[in-house]
Amino acid sequence: MSAPHGKAASPFKQPKAVWAVAFACVISFMGIGLVDPILPALAENLHATPSQVSLLFSSYLIVTAVAMLVVGWFSSRFGAKRTLVIGLAVIVVFAALAGSSGSINGIVGFRAGWGLGNALFIATSLAVIVASASGGFGGAIILYETALGLGIAVGPLLGGELGAISWRGPFFGVAALMAVALVATLAFVPTLPRPARRSSPLDPLRALRHRGLLTMGIMALLYNWGFFTMLGYAPYPMELSAHQLGLVFTGWGLLVAAFSVFFAPRLQARYGTAPVLYANLLGLGIVMAVIAAGVETPTVVIVAVILSGAFIGINNTLTTQAVMLVSPVERPVASSAYGFLRFIGGGLAPYVAGRLADATDLSVPFYLGAATFVLAIPVLASGHRLLRAAETDTGEGEPVTPLLTLVGTAPRSGTRPVIVAVGAHEGAAATVDTAARFAQDTGSPLEIVHVHQTAVVEEQAVDTETADQARAAVAAHLDRLAALDIPVTGQILSSVGDHAAAGRVLARHAAEVGARAIAVGRSPRGPLAQFADGSLTTALTHAADCTVVLVEPEHTPRPLTSATLSELRAQAR
Repeated sequence: MSAPHGKAASPFKQPKAVWAVAFACVISFMGIGLVDPILPALAENLHATPSQVSLLFSSYLIVTAVAMLVVGWFSSRFGAKRTLVIGLAVIVVFAALAGSSGSINGIVGFRAGWGLGNALFIATSLAVIVASASGGFGGAIILYETALGLGIAVGPLLGGELGAISWRGPFFGVAALMAVALVATLAFVPTLPRPARRSSPLDPLRALRHRGLLTMGIMALLYNWGFFTMLGYAPYPMELSAHQLGLVFTGWGLLVAAFSVFFAPRLQARYGTAPVLYANLLGLGIVMAVIAAGVETPTVVIVAVILSGAFIGINNTLTTQAVMLVSPVERPVASSAYGFLRFIGGGLAPYVAGRLADATDLSVPFYLGAATFVLAIPVLASGHRLLRAAETDTGEGEPVTPLLTLVGTAPRSGTRPVIVAVGAHEGAAATVDTAARFAQDTGSPLEIVHVHQTAVVEEQAVDTETADQARAAVAAHLDRLAALDIPVTGQILSSVGDHAAAGRVLARHAAEVGARAIAVGRSPRGPLAQFADGSLTTALTHAADCTVVLVEPEHTPRPLTSATLSELRAQAR
């Protein structure tokens, strides 16, 4: 929202409900990294082989995969808060039981229960944060991304510190922290409305009949096979203590978080989703082959694992966006279907890797992981046309593309409007009103374009508002400006994940209607996000034929160029 002196309101000024769920998200994202530093200690203390210990991943991920098929139905029937609370409670119970267990088989079984709780939690956490946030979804997404980064980076560090005391430490640590999150969720998160339509447990399986979703799902299965082979087996050839392993995987986690949140959108905006994924999967295949070839040299394995974090961060973000771009079904259903396939791949990989390592040597599972990364490239290529069609809006096949929908009366032909792009946040009305005065001053009609986005973070995707809410927001702007002596029309621009694609679509629309100028206001995500490469504002500025201006109440409209974008980024640092 607009704030004094042109500064966006802090995304961290949120209700207690948002902080409660965000804290739980941090602990949830710690999950896998928390366990990695203690894998060798588990094998030693419980007299288990690496292949037996690897089943901690298999049981957790396979149960998560199967549960993904029904969590949408469960949430639509019992509500988001109840689903969230049950998921947290299940995690608390089974994490504590895993810490109390005295056998590897017991821990494997309790990790399966933990996986059920994790599926219930991750399916609803982002939606609850977005629904509970103040000031629109922008601040909520920043908070979720922050929780993601903290969890991935801090998880291995905390796991290493607790694991240095006892292998039971990480399990009890998760149970205690999630118990705090559970109490906070019960106390502060309100009961949220249930969806108007209840989904069916069969919806995710039916969704896999769509070629685009199935192709991306199989690609994700192969990617996760290689990913979890590395997570499950890389700690052994490193020959490090739990504390040292924690530091290694913290470095890995920092790269995952940084490249997922900051670098992936920029690469996508510059090169496109498919080319970046091709190069990324090939890079992962090379890194995995290096681990396999150097499995007898701990330094080689350590460096390769840390560097893999960059590729994994990019892949996690862009794969989910690719799924949402080509998927013609509702977002929660697409997420569940995609989650089922990707977690199945992650669950089977450690088991197969363990059997291969026992029958041959430790390098073979890594070579297989490298092969699955490379095999994912032709699978992705088989759906290239659908993905490319979605990004370029060719109208081919099934993809869901950035789409403009008229609200109210159609604009008169032959006029050169001022277009104002706004989102669902508290400062939208002020931005529209300022743009209306700018249109009056230039003798132009005003066209309001409300950007209705599907937020994509890691493997989660959520609609930031319903279609009815988006239409109501546009109608409210139209009603408020009815007294002005200028023609005003409204549009809704629906967009999935890729902000730059929405900016390019808006630029094309402005060219088609001969717009005099395009106005944008300050984003609640803050200036660094708004003016970064890959953002809607930056892509719009570069692609538009007309002038793009930044409008703020009580300020003169500021034309945006490459130079001014750089200045605005520098001022924000």
